[in-house]
Amino acid sequence: MTAAAGGAADREPAPGPQRDPGLQPERTRLAWRRTTLAFTVVAVLAARQTAIGGADPVGVLGLFLALLVWLAFLGVAQRRIRVLKADVRPPVMSHRGALAATGCAVALAAAAVAVVR
Repeated sequence: MTAAAGGAADREPAPGPQRDPGLQPERTRLAWRRTTLAFTVVAVLAARQTAIGGADPVGVLGLFLALLVWLAFLGVAQRRIRVLKADVRPPVMSHRGALAATGCAVALAAAAVAVVR
């Protein structure tokens, strides 16, 4: 078969342009940082609420839970930010990482209920 006949097996893939990620990785990194800042504000407000409202056992437990969740989320966010800083195309976030981030958000909400109640 000749090249003019158009045999698919004979053709090599045409070299395409390299992926240009644009600003998407940077926007995603900034979003993770904003979310981390929001978690930090919530943890600080939980500490303030516990200090002002009195230190009953449920409030202290909620504060402790909020601080643990904040630390866990910092770990998840920093890991994802580090992956996004690479020059290569970042991999899709793993199901485990997404579940951890979601679990942190739900646990922080539960801690907020315990602190505010």
